[in-house]
Amino acid sequence: MRPSGPDAPGALSRRRAEPLESLVIDGLPEHAVPVFEAALQQVCTTVALFRDEPTDTWRIEGVREAGAHDDDLDAALALAAMVAGIDPPAVLAAPVEAEGWLARTVQAFPEMPVGRRFIIRPTHVPNPPTYGRVVLKLDAGLAFGSGEHASTQGCLRAFEGVAHRHPRSVCDLGSGSGILAMAAVKTLPCAALATDIEPWSVRVCEQNARMNEITPRRMRTILADGWKPRLMKGVRYDLIFANILARPLCAMARQLALHLAPGGTAILAGLLGTQARMVLVAHRRAGLVMERRIDVGPWTTLVLRRGG
Repeated sequence: MRPSGPDAPGALSRRRAEPLESLVIDGLPEHAVPVFEAALQQVCTTVALFRDEPTDTWRIEGVREAGAHDDDLDAALALAAMVAGIDPPAVLAAPVEAEGWLARTVQAFPEMPVGRRFIIRPTHVPNPPTYGRVVLKLDAGLAFGSGEHASTQGCLRAFEGVAHRHPRSVCDLGSGSGILAMAAVKTLPCAALATDIEPWSVRVCEQNARMNEITPRRMRTILADGWKPRLMKGVRYDLIFANILARPLCAMARQLALHLAPGGTAILAGLLGTQARMVLVAHRRAGLVMERRIDVGPWTTLVLRRGG
């Protein structure tokens, strides 16, 4: 889930309670869920998805500080509707009791083991020496890519399965918090490039890298729209993470394949299970083959490989 404001790491536990409101979008078709989830994540501290089985539609609920970032919300919803090809849906807003909500949010983001190798440790919990797992420190207030979302968990589990290949160069496309790039450089002797289209995500990623004692030499973070930056031209990576959305993944399949080294691995996420075939077909056309599929709830992670 995306960060919703310019708070420094650790700020959630220090912030006083502000008036809050919930935002609800109901009756969405499944193909529209990822883009509207991403739209709410731009202004909400937390976002949840619910499927109504009788109607086969989805409801998305988010919580934000009352009235915060209204212009950003309007623009994000308009873009989501255009991408999904539907009329802009109604957004219902209602007040939420603020007292104690932030504390409950902190409690809802406890230390979290992921797979066999990683543990995600929020800044508001103790930080003792930990053996046998790679510790990734993150702020509970910066929840996008915190490990809560099934797509992030799927990517970390997928990485566990390919780490034995010892990739030396890693690209984290659409990095959000930077958790995937950090997992790579804290596990292996590699260098990672983390990119995101949102300036705020780039700043958060840089902060998280410093908090995890990762130097710029090991992990570089840049503002980028897909594969367009000049410094990425002609560069090939042994491992590419792309935890974004199904349609952008399909649109960039050929470019991703061109940037993947022979024998390299691509871990794709941010797609619903029903969208997996569409994403897989696009990347097969680009010359990649599927090695593994990981399903966590309604979300799917694909592990693809390029021939040597």
